[in-house]
Formats: sequence, C-alpha cells, structure tokens
Amino acid sequence: MSGEIKVISGSAHPELGRDICKHLGIDLCQSSVVRFSNENLMVQIEENVRGADVFVIQPSCSPVSDGLIELLITIDALKHASADRITAVLPYFPYTRSDKKDRPRISITARLMADLLETAGADRVLTLDLHSPQVQGFFRIPADQLLAAPILCDYLRENRDLTNYVLVAGDVGESKEVGNYANRLNLPIAIVDKRRYGDDEKAQATHLIGDVDGKTALIIDDEIASGGTMMEATRFVLDHGARAVEAACVHPVLSGKAVERIEASPLTTLVVTDSIPIPPEKRSAKIEVRSVAPLLAGAIRAIHDGSSVSHLFR
Repeated sequence: MSGEIKVISGSAHPELGRDICKHLGIDLCQSSVVRFSNENLMVQIEENVRGADVFVIQPSCSPVSDGLIELLITIDALKHASADRITAVLPYFPYTRSDKKDRPRISITARLMADLLETAGADRVLTLDLHSPQVQGFFRIPADQLLAAPILCDYLRENRDLTNYVLVAGDVGESKEVGNYANRLNLPIAIVDKRRYGDDEKAQATHLIGDVDGKTALIIDDEIASGGTMMEATRFVLDHGARAVEAACVHPVLSGKAVERIEASPLTTLVVTDSIPIPPEKRSAKIEVRSVAPLLAGAIRAIHDGSSVSHLFR
C-alpha cells in the first residue's frame, strides 16, 4: 500500500472527479492547466504529492487530443513531484476501437495509447467497458477493466417492469456482452444479423435471430457514437413486431447528429452512464444518466488498500 490517497481530475470531466471524491470522503487534489497562446499546455500540481498514491481522472472526450496530452503531462508532472504511485483512471479509453491492423500501413493506436501512458510514468491503469477487451492485454503495467453492467442492470430492474422485455444485440459481435446483461436480468436475447455487401457500403440489417414480436426491445451496447447503428436496430426490431424500443449503453459519445437522431427516432429512452460528460447542448429528455462514481471510487479504494476489485463485478 502506498501513502496518502490523492485524486486529481483533468479538465475533461471534473464533475465525475468531484463525485468520486465524495464517495471516498476526501477533497479533490488541486491542480491547474494553463493554455498558452501557442496552444501548448502546462499542468501544475498545487499540493504536495510526495509519496502519495495518486489517481488521475481523465476520460477520452472532445477535444480528444488535448485531453490526452493533458493527461500525459499531468502524469509526468506527478512523476517528477515524487508521487509514490500513479494510476491513470480512464472511464472511456482513447482510441479503443483501433485495436488491430485491418488496413495496410496503419497504427494499432490503442496499443500506442498504452505505451504512451506507461512512458509518461503511469504505474497502473483503471478503465471501464473497453470496446475491444483485448486492449487490456496491450499494457505491460497492471490494468483493471471495470464493467458498468451492474449499475445499469440495477437501475433497469428497479425502474422497469421487465416481464415482457427482450434484450437486443445490434450485431453478432455484441451478443456476448448482451449475454452478460441477460444473465443478470434473466431475459431472452435477440440478435440483429447485419451483412456487408461491398467495400463502400454500410452494413445492413438483414435478419433477426430471436423473437421480439409484441415485446419491448431493449438494445444493449457499450457506446453510442453517431447513433446510426442503434437507430437502424430500432427501426428493424419495430418492423419485426416489437411494441416499443428502449436502449442502454455505457459510454454516451453522442458525436455528430446523434442527439438529433435520437430525438427524431421512435426510441423511447436511452440509459447511459456519466463515464463521459454530456454537455448541455447534447442533453435530451430521452436520455437518463446513471453515475459510475461509486463504482470507480470502490475500485480506487480497493487498489489503494491492496484488496481485490473482483467484488465490484458482482
């Protein structure tokens, strides 16, 4: 076990950092970020962290590159301020989709992110629901991946009568993750079968594996970016007899016109977590937000104490 626990929030999601500190019963460690006219950044830690066990909260969100550089500079500043151990807490990991070389002469950028964090001085990493679970294996330092499924499932169980619900995977690749939710909620699964017919064409839903007729379809995904896949799945299950469609996902990226698509769609509600901040212009009456602060705080406490984090998976 290292020394005193300290939590620092980067500028990406300070609200989440404050909420985590409330659950830990500590104050947020003070730091400041200066942006110069030449677009360079300077991070200063404004408290003594010598010998401390420091956790830096910084999810990947817009502007992604600025947030990443700020995180690396913060870790380096802590390293040279003699922090005993530095844990990078990334509720949403940057470039997690870039997990393989599927085109000529490209970077496996998720692996590069792992290397950069280690080079900057991070001793371990804590993250949440990686889009590609194999990214955890890119690290040569300890890396813990938490799952938000218990939080979302508890909320759905407490606020819905799930008697006539069916969980829906937007494609075959998501079926394993949806199976985790199905086991927790004791619900059946349907899978949207999508096919790609040409190099330049988008994948199209062609078949539905399972039964949604007369049921409320609950689409499960790890993230929603532009919303195109989720909206296509929504229309597809309605065409196959679903009486209503809801959705739940962990990371509300909500890029491009995602919110407009959600508002205009027949989707009734979208349950997400606060792993990424949702700015006011992207708020919607259809979006319900659940906090991951208790989950992250529990993991931070367990890492600091040297105890197991496995109980957080329930």
